[in-house]
Amino acid sequence: MRLNQIFATTCLALLVGATGASAEYRLRSGDKLELTVWQDDKLNRVIVVAPDGRIAVPLGGSFKAGGRTVEAVEADIKSKLQKQYSDEIDVTLAITEIKEEPAAALEPEAPPIDPSVYVTGEVAKPGQYFFKTRTNALQAIALAGGLGPFAAEKRIKIRRKVNGAETLYEFDYKSFINGEDLSGNMYLKSGDVIIVPEKGLFE
Repeated sequence: MRLNQIFATTCLALLVGATGASAEYRLRSGDKLELTVWQDDKLNRVIVVAPDGRIAVPLGGSFKAGGRTVEAVEADIKSKLQKQYSDEIDVTLAITEIKEEPAAALEPEAPPIDPSVYVTGEVAKPGQYFFKTRTNALQAIALAGGLGPFAAEKRIKIRRKVNGAETLYEFDYKSFINGEDLSGNMYLKSGDVIIVPEKGLFE
């Protein structure tokens, strides 16, 4: 076993023990994972499990992570990425942060003070972001460190749930920056999810 795997396993054991979870920890929304592809450091990144339980990996696409072990997700990622390389690749997926479950409360939980949105996919720092002032899609992407090198700039989507129904809005980042289409840079509501997909082969 590699040293980084031993370290990641030790950290996970400490985190699992601290949270009272079982040894076979199942990933959930908000958990942070570190992906390392030793043959291609451009793919190395920190990934946050989105509210729908999925993660996105460059060249690999989208994977279901919620409710599964990190070992199972790692195997799926390696299998998908291996198709892009002629030689055997070495992939490691490690948990760097476990999202704490809210403590049981005797009284109804108060609503959060600040609204928040999730920014997922091809951005520098995917995760949950809180905002105190009116914030639009472009500003939220900036909070997440900007777009990554594999981002499909013309196919960004904003997912919003209203009365239990989900609606997808499109944001053409490239056209907005070029001043060609200013309509997609909408103001966000708490709970919105900005999804930055990976570029396709011919983009």
